[in-house]
Amino acid sequence: MIDPRDTGDIETSPTGGGGWAIGDRFRLSPTRVDVAVAALVFGASVVNVAAQDGAGISAIPVAGFVMLAIGSAALFWRRNWPLAVLGAALALTVAWMAFGYPGNPVFLILASLYAVGRYVPDWRIGLAALAVALAVVGFGQMADGDTVSEVVAALVVTTLPWYVGRRVRIRGYYAAAARERAEHLEWMRATEAQRAIADARAGIARELHDVVAHNVSVMTVQAGVARLVVADDPERAKEAIGAVEEAGRRALDELRHLLGVLRPETASGELGPQPALNQVPELVDQLRQTGMSLSLTADVPSELPVRVELFAYRIVQEALTNVLKHGGVDAAAQVCLVESDGYLNIEVTDTGTATSTLPGSGQGIVGMKERASLLGGTFEAGPRPEGGFRVLARLPIGDQ
Repeated sequence: MIDPRDTGDIETSPTGGGGWAIGDRFRLSPTRVDVAVAALVFGASVVNVAAQDGAGISAIPVAGFVMLAIGSAALFWRRNWPLAVLGAALALTVAWMAFGYPGNPVFLILASLYAVGRYVPDWRIGLAALAVALAVVGFGQMADGDTVSEVVAALVVTTLPWYVGRRVRIRGYYAAAARERAEHLEWMRATEAQRAIADARAGIARELHDVVAHNVSVMTVQAGVARLVVADDPERAKEAIGAVEEAGRRALDELRHLLGVLRPETASGELGPQPALNQVPELVDQLRQTGMSLSLTADVPSELPVRVELFAYRIVQEALTNVLKHGGVDAAAQVCLVESDGYLNIEVTDTGTATSTLPGSGQGIVGMKERASLLGGTFEAGPRPEGGFRVLARLPIGDQ
């Protein structure tokens, strides 16, 4: 576990870029902030020294103004060299007391200690610098004849800027860590989504390979039959050539939809016969044997494009599998297949309430959506207001 006290040089600001912003129109860059801080500390130091013991500004010698100006100007570099800036402030304070100038330029030390707390990576070095500063301030207070309570109060006030700077640094560390975690999680989600799409497309390409291979095989066989019987049975040869034409048209149609679907060389799985919509009742009966309550309503044409039947079967299969995984065997599910206005409407709903009964890959919905989009259809999935889940796909069954 990373100790926030030992972090690297982290610098944050309300604008997220090292500057300060008031509204969206007025922004201060880090350089302007540094100049403003130096000027503010110089003015506050002059007023503070002049107000002590009623000395007034006239009591401050020219050398004193020069010392205050040098100490304040050094704050311009407090981000990169905070320890050096604190050292300069302490040296000027000691010199100020040695020359017997009125008051004490305490604002130089306070601003420098805040910089040490915020910009020094190692908290132990910062704590050692604070101890040196407290020793200088305490010695000056006692040299002025202050009481013990006044000395303690001065030491507490001197410690506060360092503590505040340290807290700001730690808060910046946690904010940066939170942003990094959020960015990493976003990258992981995007990577998983791309991987899921790639896996789904690999499976779809594998399935369509069988469809195209089937049509090409039919064309080959029918062409051979036509060649053998063309002399003795022209009518049969004509029928065979018609079958070749139909199979060729289907194969070209499938190939057109296959374009753009890449099958990675690493895709696993063996090729085999693909299911169709007439096997949905068998799928339903198989899931009923697990104890799931299922109802099926089907009103579809007897002949549909092969890819539509294949994708429709896979969508129903994945939707019911998700019901079994996430709804439990006690869930009641309804499957409805209806043809309307040139579309095959697939709706699978359930009444499941369990959050998860079996582990899932999280790619089922991605695969169903990918199948629908490859056919030019639409896909929706989500929880129902009355409870359970709903999957709705509309697949075009006309010419694409």
